[in-house]
Amino acid sequence: MNPVKVGLLGLGTVGGGTLNVLTRNADEIARRAGRGIHITHAAAKQYDPSKLIGLENVEVTDDAFAVVDNPELDIIIELIGGYTPARELVMRAIENGKHVVTANKALIAMHGNEIFDAAQQKGVVVAFEAAVAGGIPIIKAVREGLAANHIEWIAGIINGTGNFILTEMRDKGREFTDVLKEAQALGYAEADPTFDVEGIDAAHKLTILGSIAFGIPLQFEKTYTEGITKIEPQDVEYADQFGYRIKHLGITRKTEAGIEMRVHPTMIPRRRLIANVDGVMNAVLVKGDAVGPTLYYGAGAGSEPTASAVVADVVDAVRMLTTDPENRVPHLAFQPGKLVDLAILPIEEVETTFYLRMQVVDKPGVVARIASILAESHISIEAIQQKEPNEGDNTVPLVMLTQKVIEKQLDKAIAEIEQLETVFGQVMRIRVERLDG
Repeated sequence: MNPVKVGLLGLGTVGGGTLNVLTRNADEIARRAGRGIHITHAAAKQYDPSKLIGLENVEVTDDAFAVVDNPELDIIIELIGGYTPARELVMRAIENGKHVVTANKALIAMHGNEIFDAAQQKGVVVAFEAAVAGGIPIIKAVREGLAANHIEWIAGIINGTGNFILTEMRDKGREFTDVLKEAQALGYAEADPTFDVEGIDAAHKLTILGSIAFGIPLQFEKTYTEGITKIEPQDVEYADQFGYRIKHLGITRKTEAGIEMRVHPTMIPRRRLIANVDGVMNAVLVKGDAVGPTLYYGAGAGSEPTASAVVADVVDAVRMLTTDPENRVPHLAFQPGKLVDLAILPIEEVETTFYLRMQVVDKPGVVARIASILAESHISIEAIQQKEPNEGDNTVPLVMLTQKVIEKQLDKAIAEIEQLETVFGQVMRIRVERLDG
């Protein structure tokens, strides 16, 4: 069969890795796909030819729309990122009857419903394995490998920058701002790190995971998002004393009340495998009713790890060139007409356990009053520790773990606690997940 011609949009970190992997492993990939796969055209504003293999066989332009409109190309790989012009390019490629492969989690999370609907109507596929957890094949695992299961919940470390920062804070007792500067110097964090440290990047990915797990439309705007900027070294230390580690998790769970979709710092038992995923690595824990918990671990970013997922999608797209559209794996795991619009729970309706830290006056009766306020809101205390005061200081940190409580009940109690004259500043809270059922 004639080789498949591919257009590549973007020759940066991931785009360059994709060209290099496809060129270096061309024979092996052709054996798997049943025919050769050649990137013949690419669009890029800037690129470094010295880092690219096989560039001499690629016609490069700075006009991405010219590549998308090229009638010789069967597949378009979109690795530009962002919303614009990525959305316009992907929609144009679909309109032109081309399959699309993308690593763009923001695009899928925000515009995926529209994109998949257009692709369905044109009989083409939009593949997005690389959009979540880089080189880890988590989309294929949930969508296909676990298709027999009722997925109960997913919990994932799906942003390497945040995981690197929390690992350094735990191992070396460093401050958040100090580690963030190092992460930027190492290239793990952008000059503007907002998407990483405030959880937006993870929320894009969790939106996608929740959709394929539960067969619901993509709803990024309903995903609760909280970053790690308020985590202090003392929280990391106290968590360890309770037998926990703090990770920035994306969690989606199906309950009788609705679907939980939330990204936030989370304390998890340090004996859990996922609690021991350190540095910039990613991991996703999936609980299915038949298979039980399964863990997927690997590089969540980087040139060739992400390219690994991109090229795997290209191979799938090549296989689909001769497949009837109705016999293909659905974009969001469930058949398009079978998606259900289940309620997404607001964070105040979610029930979980909490770690609380507050600075209180070191005198009798203070702890009893705080415990009384919690009890009035039907909140039980599982464990409590009052730390020693610093020399010359009349206040001490008070830390505790609650039993399970609906968040709005805790909100009410915390508001009352913060009004006490014996409590200084805001009460720090971190949600706790045991990930055992």
